[in-house]
Amino acid sequence: KKKTVSFSSMPNDRKINSTAACISLMLEGCELKKVRSNSRMYSRFFVLDADMRSVRWEPSKKDSEKAKIEIKSVKEVRVGKKTPVLRSNGLSDQFPDECAFSIIYGDNYESLDLVASSADVVSAWVMGLRYLVSYGKHSPEAPGTGHPSLRTSWISSVFDLADLEKSGRIPVSRAVQLIKALNPGMKTSTIELKFKELQKASERPGVEVACDLFVEAYCELCTRPEIFFLLVQFSSNKEYLGVKDLLMFLEVEQGMEGVTEEKCLEIVSKYEPSKEGREKGYLAIDGFTRYLLSADCSIFDPQHRKVCQDMAQPLSHYYISSAHSACLLEDNFWGRSDISGYISALGLGCRSIELVLWDGPEGEPVVYTSPSAASCVPFRAVVGLIDQHAFTASAYPLILCLVVRCSAPQQRLAAQCLRKTLGEKLYLEPPNPVASYLPSPEELKGRILIKGKKLPPTCEDSEGEVSDEEEGLELARRLGQEDREAPEGGGLRRVRLSRELSELVSLCQAVPFQDFESSRRGQRYWEMCSFSEVEAGRFANECPAELVSYNKRFLSRIYPSPMRIDASNMNPQDFWKCGCQMVAMNYQTPGLMMDLNAGWFRQNGACGYVLRPAIMREEVSYFSANAKDSLPGVPAQLLHLKVISGQNLPKPKGSGAKGEVVEPYVCAEIHGIPADCAEHRTKTALQSGDNPIFDESLEFQINLPELAVLRFVVLDDDYIGDEFIAQYTIPFECLQPGYRHVPLQSLAGEPLPHATLFVHVAITDRRGGGKGHRRGLAGRRGRRVREYTSTKATGIKAIDEVFRTATQPLREATDLRENVQNALVSFKELCGLTPAANMKQCILTVSTWLLHSDSAPSVTLNLAEQYPPMEAQGPIPELLRKVLTAYETMIQTSRTLIESADAVYGKLIQAQQAGMDFHKELHRIETKEGLRGRKLQKALESFAWNITVLKGQADLLKHAKAEALDNLWQIHNAGQSCGIGRNGSASPEPSRLRAPLEPIPE
Repeated sequence: KKKTVSFSSMPNDRKINSTAACISLMLEGCELKKVRSNSRMYSRFFVLDADMRSVRWEPSKKDSEKAKIEIKSVKEVRVGKKTPVLRSNGLSDQFPDECAFSIIYGDNYESLDLVASSADVVSAWVMGLRYLVSYGKHSPEAPGTGHPSLRTSWISSVFDLADLEKSGRIPVSRAVQLIKALNPGMKTSTIELKFKELQKASERPGVEVACDLFVEAYCELCTRPEIFFLLVQFSSNKEYLGVKDLLMFLEVEQGMEGVTEEKCLEIVSKYEPSKEGREKGYLAIDGFTRYLLSADCSIFDPQHRKVCQDMAQPLSHYYISSAHSACLLEDNFWGRSDISGYISALGLGCRSIELVLWDGPEGEPVVYTSPSAASCVPFRAVVGLIDQHAFTASAYPLILCLVVRCSAPQQRLAAQCLRKTLGEKLYLEPPNPVASYLPSPEELKGRILIKGKKLPPTCEDSEGEVSDEEEGLELARRLGQEDREAPEGGGLRRVRLSRELSELVSLCQAVPFQDFESSRRGQRYWEMCSFSEVEAGRFANECPAELVSYNKRFLSRIYPSPMRIDASNMNPQDFWKCGCQMVAMNYQTPGLMMDLNAGWFRQNGACGYVLRPAIMREEVSYFSANAKDSLPGVPAQLLHLKVISGQNLPKPKGSGAKGEVVEPYVCAEIHGIPADCAEHRTKTALQSGDNPIFDESLEFQINLPELAVLRFVVLDDDYIGDEFIAQYTIPFECLQPGYRHVPLQSLAGEPLPHATLFVHVAITDRRGGGKGHRRGLAGRRGRRVREYTSTKATGIKAIDEVFRTATQPLREATDLRENVQNALVSFKELCGLTPAANMKQCILTVSTWLLHSDSAPSVTLNLAEQYPPMEAQGPIPELLRKVLTAYETMIQTSRTLIESADAVYGKLIQAQQAGMDFHKELHRIETKEGLRGRKLQKALESFAWNITVLKGQADLLKHAKAEALDNLWQIHNAGQSCGIGRNGSASPEPSRLRAPLEPIPE
């Protein structure tokens, strides 16, 4: 076959899109660096023998017959730094993880450790070697020879349908449209260029193409090497995934539970394009690519697409999606009031809208956020619109925040309009005086609450004076509309309020904020305060714990500084971290802050309400928003993020002059509490066109997962000032593990058709073993001195004695958990897996070594026992013996944890409940002990810390036990499916193994 002439901007670019292409590269050979056990690296030329039975390297001091590895002796091929030699400190920073691979071979499980110039070269060698290990006796199918593959047959059948004249040729223009239809998002120019390139190479120019050229063009254009590599890893025959292969991929890699063969057949019938594949239950590369791009494989957890949180908690326990100037489509000063802004905000699930009422020229009140706006909207029209759209996106309560700037007669008209238009939806029932908290969103479904000022009970007239709202005052003053004089001697301004409007306010009565102590003693649960962003920012920095505590019972609304005349947005995370429920956003202004807000409120069915973290809701708990490390009792997580590739990336806006080439890179940002905020970027993909390969691993530590948000931003490095290409924002709790596509959006949050990032996600515990959280796997931050969480002295003898009884159980709980975690990580490392692997993968890996050997040592799992031992018959190699020892340590530490957890858990809960018994008496004891000022504050903080630590450590122990039981279940399951288990009846029921401990009441 003649060499291809490439029109590509990269003359050395070589697309690996089939097993044959990998083997072809290996037969030609290439330079790789060989790593010795002394950490030295030597460049050698590696080549696959023509008979495809050995890999050789030269130059070598060894005899040429010894400087080779026979394919039949290869036990495993590992990608990344997965052997002790490659992990050694001397090498860890010299090359990226994706450029390393190891060949484990021989009866003694020796390793040949290699470093390639790029991840593509690694992929080709690993793919080719894995194919030869499985199918060494059969040579791989070369394109256009022998029996056509499933894929070739399908593409040929597509060509035949398009060949209307049955001449064996179709016009190039039709061929281009056909490929475009099969691969939406691909540029016409890219496809036309490929046909020209192939026609020139085969010396068949013209306006028509034959079937073989069409098949070749399709395979080169539409095969994504990174997905092909993934398919080869899981496929039993290296060309497609059978039902069992697909099931293994979904369980092991995608973290899906309860997958059945029926479910896999459904996926095949839905996504496999070839009729033969659908009939036989095979998912070839095109079907697999379609599945990975589909909504069924989304990075966003489908559970969160509907309301999935407890909606029966008090209203103050939720973050509430809030709009500031919803009616404005432009900035605050030159914007025009437009009614469609309200429809847009309500459609996005906004549950709190601000209405500023002014005197209208026709004797009826009007709404606009500034009197300089070019036009105003009649209040009646706005209320009619709210009535129509209030509950289209969410059934949960809507809060209308009224800022009254109109006269008493027009206030009466406004009140009549609200009553008449909203009718039964308006919530008018007086607050329950014996309750301590607001009703729940569930109880208030379909109701509209009015937030505003209320006349004092002593006022019996038709109108009276109340303190003015701070919000909007500065704006009115700047516009010359503020004619009310400030009272002498300072203090709040007074305004007239009509009784009719006052009577509409029930659960959201606006009151001025004095200080936290006054609120603790005198504020009633239905009263709420509004804070300017500057004031709230000061509290968040100076007294974050008090602000969190205040927000447990009372609603607080944060509004933007009047200095933001361009309607820019504040960072909502600055206030969410302190528990502030209503952070009012300018919905009309796109950008980072609005991305965070929109992404955040997507996590509970986009209903406008998100339950706050438990540590912010519990009556007695210690939480400092400005913590610099992990929080007591909250399990820190590691996010392992691999950014693999991008698809169909658009050109940045405003880059018309710079030509076609985009040179993108990806920034991954974590937004959350200050300890979690971080940003990592990939390298720039140079000259990559629309489909760049990044292949880069990033890692983040997340101390408060419930408040963290991950944002992907794609930028163009070639543009002065790094031009924005696309973004996507997702709450950490909504991430699905495994291989996922990220659906990219524009700056305004609109979907970009067919533009995606392909990533791999694993979420793991911060140090060692077990499944991190409900989706995670396992992670480690290097070995370090064990840290024990301890209680703090309150300075009150009786209370300190109670907490002192928990010292030993706290140490025991930490030892039980960390012993298992360390044993798990050691076992995974010896299996050649990352800490993000699960137990099923470990057992399958060990079984693969044993099955790929003619003189396989006999190692079995005795599944008759609850804690299955891994037993060896006869002599075994050193590496395997180390694996068996590590497995035994892991089983023994897991057994100790499972059998001891309940007793230790009981002691922790006993100490926690004994501490809580003092809670009601705390103020009496403080007075008796004479604690005041800073000493009193310290005592209260230490008490809350101790309660939080005890509950948190008990929770962690409960989760660790559940995970240890889950690991046992995975061992039984994998032992049976891979053939090294013996005496196995049906694997134990997960429900029977995972005996839950009683949940701890808030």
